[in-house]
Amino acid sequence: MFQFFSNESLRKLVVGFGNLFNDVYVGKFDDSGEIVEKNRVPITYSPKEKFIRRIQEPSTITEDVRVEITLPRLGFEMLGMNYDPTRKVNKLRQTYLLDDDGNEVIDENGMLSFNYSEVPYLVNFGLYAFTRTIEENLQIVEQVASVFSPEFVISMNFNELNTNVNVPIILTSTGMSELYEGSFLEKRLVTTSFSFIAKSYIYGRERTKPATQNPLITLDDE
Repeated sequence: MFQFFSNESLRKLVVGFGNLFNDVYVGKFDDSGEIVEKNRVPITYSPKEKFIRRIQEPSTITEDVRVEITLPRLGFEMLGMNYDPTRKVNKLRQTYLLDDDGNEVIDENGMLSFNYSEVPYLVNFGLYAFTRTIEENLQIVEQVASVFSPEFVISMNFNELNTNVNVPIILTSTGMSELYEGSFLEKRLVTTSFSFIAKSYIYGRERTKPATQNPLITLDDE
């Protein structure tokens, strides 16, 4: 029943989701409201709890030197996935490799490349904004929330058979929290958690079959 293959459908989705937030910035303003500094917020794939622990417990290089993560930062992770029966299609439907003119490609051995229908899944993601101040955190929230209303559609190239696949990314909830390190007067960590659902697909392995088995193909008699 099982045969090894890997077309990296999930890895490509994870990368595509993370790339959405590559251009989030925070700025500093003077008393007149003019921006005087703007910095891009780095983003890393990391579970929320691990990220918070790294912030609270700086890495030790030597006994006398400790390195602390600079904020603001963004972190994200894939949280899980569920089958989506509302987008179910005929499992025996076949998708063929096409050329630029939309014709099915027959290789030198007279074979067609195809795969069976994609399997629809709802993939859950978490995005986390870590800052030292409420002001910086709200700047990030505004930039993220303004893009999703509540969804944003990305185009994915999952494999050579399934290109330009539209995947809606839906923002489902947002929550903010504050954590003080030590006493109330010491450093604080402001965190906003965004929850997303990606309406994506899992694709099976690529298969081949003789072009003569496909009734849609006509061969010239030469």
